[in-house]
Amino acid sequence: MLVIRRRPATLLIGVALLGAAAGCNRDAKAKAAPPPLPDVVVAEVEQRAVAIEREYTARTEASPTVEIRARISGVLEQVLFKEGTEARQGQVLFVLQREEYQAALDTARAQLAKAQADLTRARDVSVIDRARAHLAQRQADLEKARADVARYRPLADARAIPQQDLDTSLSAEKVAVAAVDAAAAQLKDAELSQRTQIQLAEAAVEAGKAAVVGAKLNLDYTTIRTPITGIIGKVMVDQGNLVGKAEPTLLATVSSVDPIYVDFSIAEADYLRLASRIRLDPTGRPRGEQTPLDLFLIGDQPLPHKGFIVFVERAVDIKTGTIAVRAVFPNPDKVIRPGQFARVRGVVEQRPEAVLVPQIALQEQQGAKVALVVEAGDKVAFRSVTVDERIGDLYIVKSGLKPGERVIVEGVQKVRPGMQVKPVTRSAAKAGA
Repeated sequence: MLVIRRRPATLLIGVALLGAAAGCNRDAKAKAAPPPLPDVVVAEVEQRAVAIEREYTARTEASPTVEIRARISGVLEQVLFKEGTEARQGQVLFVLQREEYQAALDTARAQLAKAQADLTRARDVSVIDRARAHLAQRQADLEKARADVARYRPLADARAIPQQDLDTSLSAEKVAVAAVDAAAAQLKDAELSQRTQIQLAEAAVEAGKAAVVGAKLNLDYTTIRTPITGIIGKVMVDQGNLVGKAEPTLLATVSSVDPIYVDFSIAEADYLRLASRIRLDPTGRPRGEQTPLDLFLIGDQPLPHKGFIVFVERAVDIKTGTIAVRAVFPNPDKVIRPGQFARVRGVVEQRPEAVLVPQIALQEQQGAKVALVVEAGDKVAFRSVTVDERIGDLYIVKSGLKPGERVIVEGVQKVRPGMQVKPVTRSAAKAGA
């Protein structure tokens, strides 16, 4: 009986020893198996041509914008347009009271007619002709007196005639000389007087012409037209009011909105990049190929028409380091109005062989950008990267990475330099997801 009782205990001990041995074998195998490689998502560093764009805050401007003012005083009788509509160049907008200015024009024309008549009279030479005839008569009398003296002198010397006759002829000669001098003076005075009258009459005629022109201008100013084609604003003065009494009264404003101008400022560095493509000739036209610009009013959808830079300010603003420019955009639908805030976007530089890395692959470390690269053998390496411009979700690499290298974009927190990883390309990872 004792032997029979001990056999189960021996069996149980043997089973326990066998179980312990099997457990030790499993632990050994588990410790010998290597851990699985961490999965990381990688992206290749690209090299391709990219366009560097800039976006600027801008404001729309209408050019030209004309203030319609009353240049003369008068009662506003008619308003011949509807506010907010398009007015064509030369269209009549306002009419002022005309009667006073029509009367002034008639008076100026009458005064001009009188001045022209006075000029005709001043040019009459009859007075000069009479003075010349009188002088000729006195010269004839002088010739006769001198002939008498010449005839009487030898006779008086020969005592053929009395000395008194010679003395009388000599006196007559002197009288004739004085008469000739007087007639010549009268002729000269008549000529001077005529020239003076003619000059005065001509001046009066010119003054009369000027008065007629001025009166006609004032009469024309009673009809107020728009000098440009554009959208006209609200009427600033109601019909029936007196306008232009003390100063030119603002009646309305007209703005040309097609094309529309957009003013904005660009950084000095961007200006230097664009300088070769925004050169303008003395007339303001581009000299070479221009950089097209997109205009955004709301959202991210640009307007259908492209614009171009047409003006660059004289100098850079030393306070902001920017330079003001103006671009022009077609606006055939007249949708864009002056004073709107907008965004202007354009390409400032083309990079034909830019090296690009995803932004998500870069991390900040002590003020520098770093990336983890999967090198040969799928081992992780640490790289310090210098970047330049940002293009969407990519950075242009200046140094630190080469085209074709694989950078970790997901799973960075699971790895460290020198580790071996299991890389999956980003496109494959997206397909698996």
